[in-house]
Amino acid sequence: MQGYIIDIKAVRDDDLIVLILTEDYIHTTYRFYGARHSIINIGYKIDFELEYNTKTSIPRLKDVIHLGFQWIFNNEKLYSWQRFIKLFHFHFKDIDKIDSFYFNALDDLTHKMIKQNSKRAICTTYINFLAFEGRLHTQYNCFLCDKDIIKDISLVRSFMPVHSFCAYSKTLNFTHTKELLEEKSLINFEDDDINYLWDILLQGL
Repeated sequence: MQGYIIDIKAVRDDDLIVLILTEDYIHTTYRFYGARHSIINIGYKIDFELEYNTKTSIPRLKDVIHLGFQWIFNNEKLYSWQRFIKLFHFHFKDIDKIDSFYFNALDDLTHKMIKQNSKRAICTTYINFLAFEGRLHTQYNCFLCDKDIIKDISLVRSFMPVHSFCAYSKTLNFTHTKELLEEKSLINFEDDDINYLWDILLQGL
């Protein structure tokens, strides 16, 4: 089967606990001497097998093959990708069964990042995550003061709209922000605005 490594924890010696997001499940696996193998890394897509043993509840990760991305040697893209993938471990904490939407969205994102700016592509994918989970807010009332937002709009965690003066945060173009929330489009956002959205995203999915 195939999946994305979303977390790695070192245990005794060079062994690892490896969490893998697959099409419909998040597997917690055990990898013997995993630290000695470069194919075990946050964000890597792998093909693998699981070996179950009645003596332990955690299956052994075996026959691992790294399925590389075209941009794997682009340090900026890899760093952005790994920071994004790390958030999945906390987002799905204590959850095993997941919808195939997430795996397919990551597959799609890896292709978009071939030609697109990594932060822009990831932020667009995150918008779709919010929409899928019913957390994308398209009503323009401030999360902090509960009054309508006519201008001076900003966004906080989970891209929730607020008055920029309420949150003491960056003022975004109102029309462009509506395009973001209603059309899931970042086409008119400048790079400094993307960097602002990126910092919000890193607070957690």
